[in-house]
Amino acid sequence: MTPNGARSERTPLLSSSPNTFAVLNRHTTEPRDVSPLSRTDKGPDDKLSTTRGALICLSVWVLIFILTNNVSLITTIQSPIASDLEVSNAVSWFTSAYLIAITSITPVAGRLCAIFTPRIYLLVSIIVQTCGLFVTSQAKSLPWFLAGRVITGIGSASVTPVAFLLVTELTSQRRRGLFFGCINTGYTAGVACGAIIAGALEPLVGWRAIFWLQIPFALVAVTVAFFSIPKPKQASASTAPEALAKKLSQIDYFGVFSIVAAVVLLLYSLSSPRIQMTPILLSVASFILFIFVESSWATHPIVPVSVLRSRGNILTGLATVGVMTARWGVLFYTPTYVLTLRGWPQSHAGLTLIPTNLGFGMGGLLAGWLHIRRAGSFYVSCIATFGLFALSMFAVSWISTPSSNIYLYLTVLFVNGFIVGSLLNYSLAHVLHLNTPSTHIIVIPLNAMFRSLSGSFGSSVSGGLFLRTLQKALTRGFQDRGIFEVKERLIRQLVGTPIVVQQLTGVDKEVALFGYEQALKTIYMAGGVLAIFMLLVQAGTGWTAPEVVKDEEDAVDGSEGIERTISREPVAS
Repeated sequence: MTPNGARSERTPLLSSSPNTFAVLNRHTTEPRDVSPLSRTDKGPDDKLSTTRGALICLSVWVLIFILTNNVSLITTIQSPIASDLEVSNAVSWFTSAYLIAITSITPVAGRLCAIFTPRIYLLVSIIVQTCGLFVTSQAKSLPWFLAGRVITGIGSASVTPVAFLLVTELTSQRRRGLFFGCINTGYTAGVACGAIIAGALEPLVGWRAIFWLQIPFALVAVTVAFFSIPKPKQASASTAPEALAKKLSQIDYFGVFSIVAAVVLLLYSLSSPRIQMTPILLSVASFILFIFVESSWATHPIVPVSVLRSRGNILTGLATVGVMTARWGVLFYTPTYVLTLRGWPQSHAGLTLIPTNLGFGMGGLLAGWLHIRRAGSFYVSCIATFGLFALSMFAVSWISTPSSNIYLYLTVLFVNGFIVGSLLNYSLAHVLHLNTPSTHIIVIPLNAMFRSLSGSFGSSVSGGLFLRTLQKALTRGFQDRGIFEVKERLIRQLVGTPIVVQQLTGVDKEVALFGYEQALKTIYMAGGVLAIFMLLVQAGTGWTAPEVVKDEEDAVDGSEGIERTISREPVAS
């Protein structure tokens, strides 16, 4: 209440207070700094040149490609790696170690960007990434190989948050959606091409070279990005050592440790052959500790509690995890469909991912180019795409049969990818609408963390449901024919090695085809049902933005911001 008992409805909900996180957490007592994301006065010369903007886009796109390329390349070179390191029973950790490292560091990225600026954080992170690639390429044992993958993941974690932050800060609202789509296209290209490139190069140069050959590309890209991204427009009287010491003192180390521990423990459990409850319980305890630290103790919290308390942020994150869990089910098991029910050779099975990945990239691009050309609510678009995604999952389930038209199947996969690509673009644009601009630097990495979590959830949930359904269907099929006792070994082979289906004949093949058809239909149907529930979750986010009016936005930025991390000059209007 104001002294006179009245309060204008145009008064911002977040009042001006001494510092960025002072408003968000009510703990900081330092003098006010200008906002990290506040707009600078723009004159005729403030606009970035086309060349400079193109260099930023190209360099960051290359880094995104390298990030996602390292996810999928393992699928085609894991056999020679496992043979060389003599660890055939640990191949699942080749990818899991990398993904766990990325996901656990991502929520910290926003705060580190705020402290060190995106260009410096990106430079240091990519140097760490290249060190990880080098360690991986020189590994002589499994521990060293996994250590290299973890280091690579820690360095790679900066790319996604920085890319989205650059889009929000350097592009106009009319072009923002288009560039979000370009980022999604980079993800699609990396995932789609990583396995193909690695599979083609490995016989020629060996698996070790596949890792160290990425180093020069990463270093060149990050160097170009470092010199192309505008410096923050802020004067500082502090010397370099004093400034660095001040920045390091702003890191909430206990908060970093607790949130990283929570994510690592959760993903470790989900990535294990059998889900373990002890790490999950420890993860919950660590997350509760993180909330306590951020709300009651931290002066410069990693994720302000006001952001975590936001209904829009939490529900958007949950909806993203749910939808992408269903989406990962499609990515994981589409090759299995053509391998088992259609009899395709193993070398061609991965080609079925091309239509759905192409659709994913095009969906994000077209939604951004044609529709997301303004700031504001995209509530209806989010709800519509969630509903369409659920229908596409039901369609995939319906046509996952040995006799369905393969061209229709590939078309449905394309549509499924197109819808989810659009969905993610709308979802991100909408969650930014639900937050004040000063919190975008925190919200974007948080959203990226939820997207990263979905890979592990998809692997665990879809994989567990698929294997249980398959084993149950195979067991029932052989029991109905009175030959279960002599087929137990075959059931174990079919559950672990889909290609075995092509070697069977007669009753064995009939039962195997029935089992795989039922398992595939079940996971896709479950994905559709999950998408419907996520539609309801997304519906709870609402459509009302914080009541911060245009002429007060700079003031709010100043009270909520961290430090100006980037000059807000548009690449294009």
